Parts: sequence; C-alpha cells; structure tokens
Amino acid sequence: MDIKIGIINSPREIGFETAQTADEVEAAVSEALTSQATHLSLKDDKGRRFIVPVNALAYVEVGAEESRRVGFFA
Repeated sequence: MDIKIGIINSPREIGFETAQTADEVEAAVSEALTSQATHLSLKDDKGRRFIVPVNALAYVEVGAEESRRVGFFA
C-alpha cells in the first residue's frame, strides 16, 4: 500500500510503501492525534521506520491496497 505524508511548511512529501493495511495506518494516525502523542511512527516494506512530529502533519494519504500489475493485460 502506498502512503504519502504531507508536512506543514515543506514543499516535499514523504512517500513509501508499507505492508500495513489501510485500517492499521488509519488507526495509527488516529491514535497519535487523539492521544496527543508527539510523534507518529510508521514502517515501510524494507523495514525503515518513519517518525513524524504530529504537530507537523498536513495530511496522510493512503493509496489502494491492490498490488501493481506487471506486463501487458488485455
């Protein structure tokens, strides 16, 4: 699943792919926002961890859960 995180006052966004489901990502973001946590932590497919300050979050975009197709399809 593709994840894009927008940061306030930053022209670039953080983009990565994760094995987490859309519900898991949404739960992690919601928990960080409602519990007044200082950071949001998500992990990508390669094992890297992305830690973002909650007060700097502009948006979190969760992409489709279907995998990319390779090759030609009719």
